[in-house]
Amino acid sequence: MSALPEGVPRAGVLHVRHRHTDRFTVIGNHLAQHPRLSATAMGLALHILSLPDGASVTAKALTLRFPEGETTIRRSLNELETAGYLERRRVPLGGGRVATRTFVYDKPGCAPEPDRGPPPPPPPPPSPSPSVVVRADRSLPVTGSVPRPVSPVRPQPPSLPPPPSATGPAAELLARLRAVDPRLLLPARDIQRLVPAVEDWFARDAAPAQVTRTLTANLPREPEPIRHPARFLEHRLATLLPPPLPGGPERQTLAPLHTCDGCERAHRTHDPAELCADCRPAGRAVA
Repeated sequence: MSALPEGVPRAGVLHVRHRHTDRFTVIGNHLAQHPRLSATAMGLALHILSLPDGASVTAKALTLRFPEGETTIRRSLNELETAGYLERRRVPLGGGRVATRTFVYDKPGCAPEPDRGPPPPPPPPPSPSPSVVVRADRSLPVTGSVPRPVSPVRPQPPSLPPPPSATGPAAELLARLRAVDPRLLLPARDIQRLVPAVEDWFARDAAPAQVTRTLTANLPREPEPIRHPARFLEHRLATLLPPPLPGGPERQTLAPLHTCDGCERAHRTHDPAELCADCRPAGRAVA
């Protein structure tokens, strides 16, 4: 049994440090010592942050990697999404197609690094110092200078117009949610992003009133804020999406009632001149 070095605490954990030079991940204490996240959620966050871009982090993929069940994995992913470490966002793929992509944040609210453009052009060479020009007749020297080269003026790229605001029933439904609860006020870019999810509900024969009722039911009690209303609504639209209506036989519309010219009784027919079933043979005999 080796003696402890002097100056160490009498109780508690003691760290044995090692400086990593490869294959390591930097984790902030805001995650490692988060006061509300469960141990499973912290472990999942550590694993996801260590993965390269493009790795699958769906609940089913993580269930194959860890011994916890799919329900526990999904609950932990929801914890990370609520805490701001995870964001599931619907992005357009072109051609009317959309996909759900997962974004993981080193720290909640941090902005992505800007794209590094090409390196700036090298500065123009310095102009030569004034030189002495000797005339052919060997007269007095004349001081002159070489003109500085003029760099061409690069035209500024035209500024892109702002993206058009989303319109249509889905956009109007999302914009009117703030009338039900002021905490559901959405900026225009979030409305444009959530429109495809609402249209999925409409495609499954959900009425606008049903969608509004689902999105605004059982909200947190005021004055508790909804910190990320767009993520909150996106989560409800994805997890509470109703199944499509089963395709059954089409209903046959009933023919309207008409009075039979033979007996003056009402019967259903699409042809007003057609006789009822009782008078039809007699009518044909007369004809």
